[in-house]
Amino acid sequence: QVQLVESGGGLVQAGGSLRLSCTVSGRTGSRYTMGWFRQTPGKEREFVAAITWSDGNTRYSDSVKGRFTASRDNAKNTADLQMNSLKPEDTAVYYCAVDFHNSLTYSRARVYDYWGQGTQVTVSS
Repeated sequence: QVQLVESGGGLVQAGGSLRLSCTVSGRTGSRYTMGWFRQTPGKEREFVAAITWSDGNTRYSDSVKGRFTASRDNAKNTADLQMNSLKPEDTAVYYCAVDFHNSLTYSRARVYDYWGQGTQVTVSS
């Protein structure tokens, strides 16, 4: 079974930083797109960032560009999301996800095959 385990969520003040981590297990290799999404109650799951396997590029949503940095270690099957200059509107449950089909539509939650359990990020003002 493929499993994703997340860690690193917590409570920080506006302007602070957090680093989320995601570990993938149960399948050999790292030939997949790694995505990060976030969700608040009553809203659609929102794309945050992704690292594609095909070209290795990192993509970000406009709302986090310049503040968040996504990275991955393919040998360890781990990924990190460094979040700086956090704002109260960043408050959400954050999810990591993998897409083994490497869809071009990496910003759509529906293309991902497996998801982490989610970790709460709360930013106070």
